[in-house]
Amino acid sequence: MEHSTLLWFHWWPPSLAGVLFDVDGVLLRGRSVLPGARRALRKLLDQNNNFLFPVVFVTNAGSCQRQDKAEAAVQSIAPEQVVLSHSPLQMMKSFHDRCVMVCGQGPTTSIKVLSIEQLAQQHPLLDMVDHQRKPTPPPIKWETNLQLLIDVLLTNGRPGNVHDTHLHHVGKQEAMSSMFGHGMFLLCLESVYRKLTGQELRYEALLGKPSLLTYQYAEQLLRLQNHNRKLTTVYAVGDNLLTDIYGANLYNRYLAQQHIAMTTAAKLVAQGTGSQVTTRLPHVIHCDCPQVCTGVYDPRSLLPGDQNSGVSETVFHGHRDLALEPDLVEPSHMVKDVEAAVDLLLQQESSVTSDL
Repeated sequence: MEHSTLLWFHWWPPSLAGVLFDVDGVLLRGRSVLPGARRALRKLLDQNNNFLFPVVFVTNAGSCQRQDKAEAAVQSIAPEQVVLSHSPLQMMKSFHDRCVMVCGQGPTTSIKVLSIEQLAQQHPLLDMVDHQRKPTPPPIKWETNLQLLIDVLLTNGRPGNVHDTHLHHVGKQEAMSSMFGHGMFLLCLESVYRKLTGQELRYEALLGKPSLLTYQYAEQLLRLQNHNRKLTTVYAVGDNLLTDIYGANLYNRYLAQQHIAMTTAAKLVAQGTGSQVTTRLPHVIHCDCPQVCTGVYDPRSLLPGDQNSGVSETVFHGHRDLALEPDLVEPSHMVKDVEAAVDLLLQQESSVTSDL
């Protein structure tokens, strides 16, 4: 992988577009490659097997390292092209010289952090629910009880069947039902904190899609791959309305606001200098968000927030600090699969090039 990384940076042609791919539901389902995924990525390669555009793979997975995710990808890619849920921590430099505690699955001790296991070892009396200390350890943990009980309740006593179609998936892999992820852990943590203190748990930042910080970090990687040259369009291909599409639209809204702010500042500078010629305005970056129908999205269901869907804020599965806005869950295009998404972006970029 190291030698391919060097070629990747050296031979990458300058581009005005960048591509962000979700992984699960777009390229993979569980460990299986989705139909058309390999063809889609091959269409983005030139004759030297280098990507035609800067490409970054953005996933909410966090139980592995970027190197592991790169090696498991459909196309041979460099670790620098992978954004995991915790990758944007690299932007939070104020925490880099502190001792940070991390909980979760995977190689959490591979970075300079204090793990939950280490904390429990240092303060054994704080962990009074340690299963190993009990004379007869229970066969399953409470998380499993919670997951299975919810499945039974939501399927009317038929676990393994699909949940009520009016309920939107928390996350779906190879199982038919919604699978609990880190969002469910946060919900439990917030509920316990509020119950004990009477106050809401406050966050410094939220990472992972649909957080804005994740897309800002992904943009940095795209620019780096493009030799820090400007980008005019970012295509964010995803399958989940409440993470991929919501996040891409939130990012696009941020880009528009940044452009307005910079344009206003440039005009004020021109007025202050008495120049009759308006200072050159910054270029616009636009985020286009095609949605594929190979993941959690069910084309037979209505969009969240639709007046006829019966889905309201009370059952919005996004994080507590995010609001359900209809325009944020509206994809720019609806396509069959990732190959169709790639065909679309190639067509759009071809028309842009011909107009230059």
